Amino acid sequence: MTPVNSALAAPLDNDKLAPLVDALVECGWFVGESFIDAELCQALYDELMTLAAHDALDAAGIGRGKQHSLRRDIRGDAIHWLDRETLPQRQYLATMGTLQHELNQALYLGLFEFEAHFAHYPSGAFYKKHVDSFQGRANRVVSTVLYLNPDWPANGGGEMALFDISDPEREVARILPRAGTFACFLSETVPHEVLPTRLPRASIAGWFRRNASLGGLIDPAR
Repeated sequence: MTPVNSALAAPLDNDKLAPLVDALVECGWFVGESFIDAELCQALYDELMTLAAHDALDAAGIGRGKQHSLRRDIRGDAIHWLDRETLPQRQYLATMGTLQHELNQALYLGLFEFEAHFAHYPSGAFYKKHVDSFQGRANRVVSTVLYLNPDWPANGGGEMALFDISDPEREVARILPRAGTFACFLSETVPHEVLPTRLPRASIAGWFRRNASLGGLIDPAR
């Protein structure tokens, strides 16, 4: 795990952090508009669009390890894992490092690291309802999504729908993928889906994880 350089982190003051922590405790999810700096979002958006233009994204699959498979009937995005190779990536990951520290201090979650990837949904793509971590194997504890598209129209589709923890059929939030909007939720218990998008949709999906050491290996395959 690469050490976090806090000097790179975009500001996350208590006016942003306190509502996030409270919402995770009260209902298991949080959504904040203009949560991440607009210039950083634009730089990350430009980077993702460059990757897409150069066919440098990989088709996203489902499952982990030997169970990993491509299912375009379930999800249609293409991804690129953040690797700290660019300054905007390092700035965003440093900011998530700050958030990780605050979540551990406030909620004693024992978060060990943060992993994230760019996600590009072409027109018509979607991701059917799912949870991000299997019960009893909760190495992914808190899921995050940062939206990157500037000026996303109300009729652009591509919203993320969140569903009630106790009633997975009841929708509790629908989030427009507008730049700077940040969502996070409990990975093991909050079902969610990405509705079909009418325009190319850009985001960063991430997960705060506990140490999933197994058989002498730290953090088994995604």
